[in-house]
Amino acid sequence: MSLSNYDGEILVRTARTVVTEYLKTRKKIILQEDFTSKFSYNSGVFVTLNKEENLRGCIGFPTPVKKLYQSLVDAAIASATEDPRFPPVQYEELNEISFEVTILTQPEEVKVTNPLEYLSKIKVGRDGLIIKWEFGSGLLLPQVPIEYGWNEEEFLNHTCEKAGAPPDCWRRKSTMILRFEGIVFRETKPNGNVIRVSL
Repeated sequence: MSLSNYDGEILVRTARTVVTEYLKTRKKIILQEDFTSKFSYNSGVFVTLNKEENLRGCIGFPTPVKKLYQSLVDAAIASATEDPRFPPVQYEELNEISFEVTILTQPEEVKVTNPLEYLSKIKVGRDGLIIKWEFGSGLLLPQVPIEYGWNEEEFLNHTCEKAGAPPDCWRRKSTMILRFEGIVFRETKPNGNVIRVSL
């Protein structure tokens, strides 16, 4: 999966445009054909909204179930209006919010014979994690452990907690761990330049 910096800029700008229009009119914009044809392959994607360094919303699709252009629109609107951790974003807030788009590779199961092997098989700075256990699943994007300064074990613990599981749930044989990589593009400030984030 290769995306140019220009691709990333288009994706982030489109996410902002989609949310702006939706909060103003409650309608989804009609995307231009050159955009839909360029991003018409299936891909997982997350849209993250940050306000003054704090998370303001983050929703996405971990698996490539839809075309990227469709997933981007749906994730952008959902991150602004449906993240249960936050009240819906107001139109007036948009100039204080910076947009970030993460394009995901296909998640793959990390195979181990002993759960302690996970510590050497996953890598902070490269992998995002999905943990599936008997009562649900949770996901953390690859940029999260870097932002918090976690090591691999802490990353596993926190992903378990995100799944609603005990922190050491990854040590159980019945728990499934998947990893994926992400390409991250974000605005340097609200409405600012779009950069590729090196993890």
